[in-house]
Amino acid sequence: MLSFEKRDFPFYDENPRMSKIGWLVLLVSVPVALFSFRYVDFYTNEFVASIFFLLIMLIPLLYFSDWDYSLFFRKPTKDELILAVVMFLAFFIYSFIMSNLLDASGLASIASGEENIISIISLVFSMMAEELMKFIPLMFLLRVFFKYTSNRRLSIMLSSAVTLVFFALIHLEPGVSLLSVLLIQGLGSIFHLYVYLKSKNLFASYLSHLMTDAFVLIMAMLGIFGA
Repeated sequence: MLSFEKRDFPFYDENPRMSKIGWLVLLVSVPVALFSFRYVDFYTNEFVASIFFLLIMLIPLLYFSDWDYSLFFRKPTKDELILAVVMFLAFFIYSFIMSNLLDASGLASIASGEENIISIISLVFSMMAEELMKFIPLMFLLRVFFKYTSNRRLSIMLSSAVTLVFFALIHLEPGVSLLSVLLIQGLGSIFHLYVYLKSKNLFASYLSHLMTDAFVLIMAMLGIFGA
C-alpha cells in the first residue's frame, strides 16, 4: 500500500493567506498565459511559446507566495513516482476506451501531425503550465467552497469537478465534439489531478501528465498515432 506524507493544500484555510489582489492576478494570469501561448507560437515557435506559457503563471504564483516553492513543489518520493506512473497508464487505458466508444480522436488529439524533437522538449514547460492552469482555479475554488461550507471533502470534490470542466472547455475547438472533450480531456484529467490531490505535490502530477503527452507525441512521430 502506498503511503504519502501528511500535507495539506495551500491557501484554502488561510494556510498561508493569499491576498485578494493575489487571487485576482493569478486568475487573470491563466487566460493571459493561454492567449500568449497561441500568440507567441504563431509569431515565433512552440518552444519559446511554452516558456512564456509557464512563466506568466508561475512567477505571480511564487511572488504572491513569498517565493515559498515548497508549497507546491518538492522532490517526488518513491510512492509518488509509482502513483504518477499508475495514473499515466490509467489515463492511457481510459482515453483509449472512451475514444473507441465515442469514435473520437482521443489520444491522437494530443498530436498535431507536425511533431518533432522541439515538440517533445517544449512539453517540459507546457505540461507544467497546464498543471498550473488546473492548480490555480482549483485552489481558488477550494478556498471559496470551504469558506461557505466548512466541509473540506465536499469542497475538494466540487472544486475538482469545476476545474475539470474548465480544463475540458479550453481544449474545445471547431469540429471537436463537446462530449468527447468533456469525457476525454476533462474527466480523463482526473487521473493526473488525483496524483496532486493525493500527494499535494505538483511535481508528481506534472510527471504523470508529462509522461502521457510525451508518450503520445513519440508514438505520433513513429507513425502510430495520427492527428
